[in-house]
Amino acid sequence: MTDPATLPATEAVRRIRDRRLSATELTEALLARIGAREAEVRTFVHLDPALALRQAAAVDRAVKAGRAGPLAGLGIGVKDVLDTADQPSQYGSAVWAGHRPRGDAACVALARRAGAVILGKTVTTEFATRRPGATTNPHNPAHTPGGSSSGSAAGAGAGFFHAGFGTQTAGSIIRPAAYCGAVGFKPSFGTLHRAGMKVMSESLDTIGVIAGSVGHAALVLAGLTGGDYGSPEEKPGRAPRIGLCWGPSVDQAAAETREAIERVAAAAARAGARVEAVEMPPVVVAGYEAHALVMNGESAEALAWEVDQASAQLSEGLRERLDWGRGQGRAALEAGRAAFAAARAAFVDVIAGFDAILTPSAPGEAPEGLGWTGDPAFNSLWTLLHVPCVTVPVGTGPKGLPLGAQVVAGFGRDREALAWAEWVRAAAEG
Repeated sequence: MTDPATLPATEAVRRIRDRRLSATELTEALLARIGAREAEVRTFVHLDPALALRQAAAVDRAVKAGRAGPLAGLGIGVKDVLDTADQPSQYGSAVWAGHRPRGDAACVALARRAGAVILGKTVTTEFATRRPGATTNPHNPAHTPGGSSSGSAAGAGAGFFHAGFGTQTAGSIIRPAAYCGAVGFKPSFGTLHRAGMKVMSESLDTIGVIAGSVGHAALVLAGLTGGDYGSPEEKPGRAPRIGLCWGPSVDQAAAETREAIERVAAAAARAGARVEAVEMPPVVVAGYEAHALVMNGESAEALAWEVDQASAQLSEGLRERLDWGRGQGRAALEAGRAAFAAARAAFVDVIAGFDAILTPSAPGEAPEGLGWTGDPAFNSLWTLLHVPCVTVPVGTGPKGLPLGAQVVAGFGRDREALAWAEWVRAAAEG
């Protein structure tokens, strides 16, 4: 008999809706998979199997009553900067240890409404910044899974759930997904409402998902929002026009990343794509250069209470970044936001001649050790532009760890970003 945990998400939902598989059976299979490896991967900061099974039983009752949701029975991990009414929400910080919100974050509530089973809370770095948690890379526990969506990326890469919620301020969905051999989807800014999220940067924070395939990511976003995210596995009627962009951080690309992106671009061209090099104009680069100032300046505002009332429980590194961001002053913060707006306006013309941009997902393979989650150098530009980004696995590096290629589309063109990302992945696979 096929292990239910290995079924594609679309097939699992179909079987549950047809009552050929129960949500309880699927949840039991996922919990068994988690139990076999969680001691090593350390995906979850909170896991309550009995609670998960009670949710699954409720889904089964809804299916029997003819109320099956679009995500009926699918297992979801929730990054611990998103509130859950029935589980602790501690934001990766001792300041909030044991905190129990009264309600769910909007995206979690939508997942439940769609019939998903919330398996547990996944590890995040401190307030989704840089201080890492205990999670390891599922492909090699001596290496980081990336961050800040560490647990969601590792869990998706290990097959613990169909999707994990992540958040991105710089590179916290795309980079860890690439490190863990998963698919990361950062949708257009504002696609998923941030109510119930511990927001750090008002201009940047975006909720997305990390999943086992592009199809899974599309299914989950459609189920959450009711939007049309297409069927990425279906081949489009033509090949895409692709802009190959290394971005302003090109010097940080490791040899394995250079080789991988060049290989993917060549494979796309052989498959019929028109691939052209594209450079970002100075106004877009100026937005990139303002990212750290805006991120840290807004984070200093977001954590004003923690800084004033619980500073000793913040990491030294976080306090330093918050102090720096606050010290830049209001005029500098407003200038940074203006640079963002100008960059977004200019990017409309850049992307106009292409279906998608191909660019690295990360500088290289996941770094060794758990003390650093890697550099978001190849992510922060696309985050501040508010555009949809998808990373897909495209092989491994010299240490046998996954590499990713990032596909970017214009704002609001999320369906196209997913479709072309899957096209690029298939072309690279040959």
